[in-house]
Amino acid sequence: MRYNLRKAAQQIGFIKKEFLFMVWLILAILIITPPVNKGFAAEKDISLSADRPSFVAVAKAINPAVVNISTEKMVKGADDVFRQYFGPGSPSPRDFFGDDFFDRFFGEQQGQGKEHKEKSLGSGFIISKDGYILTNNHVVEGADKIKIRLSNEKEYNGKIVGKDEKTDVALIKVETKENLPFVTLGDSDFLEIGEWVMAIGNPFGLEHTVTVGVVSAKGRVIGAGPYDNFIQTDASINPGNSGGPLVNTKGEVIGINTAIVAQANGIGFAIPSNMAKEILPQLKEKGRVIRGWLGVMVQKVTPELAQSFGLAEGRGALVAQVQEGSPAAKVGIKKGDIIVKFDGKEIKEMDELPRMVAGTPIGKKASIVIFREGKEINVTVPLGEMPEEQKEVALAKKTENNLGLTVKEITPELANKMGITEREGVIVSSIEPGGPAEDVGIMKGDIIKEVNRKQVKNVQEYSEVIGKTKPGENILFLIKRGDGSLFVVLKPAKK
Repeated sequence: MRYNLRKAAQQIGFIKKEFLFMVWLILAILIITPPVNKGFAAEKDISLSADRPSFVAVAKAINPAVVNISTEKMVKGADDVFRQYFGPGSPSPRDFFGDDFFDRFFGEQQGQGKEHKEKSLGSGFIISKDGYILTNNHVVEGADKIKIRLSNEKEYNGKIVGKDEKTDVALIKVETKENLPFVTLGDSDFLEIGEWVMAIGNPFGLEHTVTVGVVSAKGRVIGAGPYDNFIQTDASINPGNSGGPLVNTKGEVIGINTAIVAQANGIGFAIPSNMAKEILPQLKEKGRVIRGWLGVMVQKVTPELAQSFGLAEGRGALVAQVQEGSPAAKVGIKKGDIIVKFDGKEIKEMDELPRMVAGTPIGKKASIVIFREGKEINVTVPLGEMPEEQKEVALAKKTENNLGLTVKEITPELANKMGITEREGVIVSSIEPGGPAEDVGIMKGDIIKEVNRKQVKNVQEYSEVIGKTKPGENILFLIKRGDGSLFVVLKPAKK
């Protein structure tokens, strides 16, 4: 009997050890094995999982708040035959070939000058339960009627609350007693290149189309306006997508789909959500955006310009023109100054300055650091309100020319003939094809105001300054073109 008890105890001990080993093994497996991604409902974060992309959850969450925007307006000119057959919202030859091509080949047959009703389609998204909607300004610009249709087929009349042509953002409102589905505007500053994004909209009238891609670049300047700062993506964006949301994998709207490159496949651009958030209060309260005004025209500081002005590297914004009576003029900012800091922030690229100035409150005393004649100077500028007609901190147009040129002295007769107000200086009368002037952007009709920072009033003064330059030495020109002016650096061709 004693033997049996001892044997039973030994067996129980063995089982106990075996049980403990199994428990230890299970715990080890649980620790080593990564947790399974349970998706949107469990994580409250629509992130990508290895087995099933959470774009499904993103689409389900965002689609109800994406709207179809159809507009009507009366316009004069040719109506597109293409749309007469295929209906409103369909692509037009204009979408593929451009207005110039279309008008040149089809304008006369279409009965130009007749007034007709033009219909167009775009996209938008609801940002509040009481019916505020964000879209592009160009989607609703000039519209006589605006119809908003939700994914559940409910339709509402839309009213423009505010719009901003410079950023191409518009705010619409629909009147309803229902609580509408809406999206959250995310922080576009945290967006990373290579990050997955989704575009939702109504391309070619095909409602609630979803496309995905990655962020290709940030801060793109495409010449759409004075405050370009686009997100570039390869998520397909087509005509009709304009105004729709660009969404990250958390289900946050981080951009407004805006532009495409007709010549390229897979390149689209979106307005950053932070830019829209910045102007949203003014659009809602005032119906327009009031911006800070400095009153300068600036251009990019190229390596050649930096060398000419004695700056170690190409940075900042070169002042090509100061508007009379502007805040900049009142504190002594001059053409030829290079603005390297604004309100404590360094300016690496010229395009940054217009956005900084525009976003600064009216009346604020902004500190500005300018580089002038080899040293930095600090000035304080109380910013004014940008006049309606101003393009503020207008960007001086890029030039693409070189150096062989001839000039004429401006005489009263020549000024009258050419319709210019200048009464002194020299004007470019011809450009040598392929020469240095053509390469750097000097054009026939440009008025040369300065050479190497010295004012020239006639051909003699111009020739004297040019004659003093050493062989191979760069020559700095200040030229007036139309209502603006800009600096260019010419490298004389080798003889």
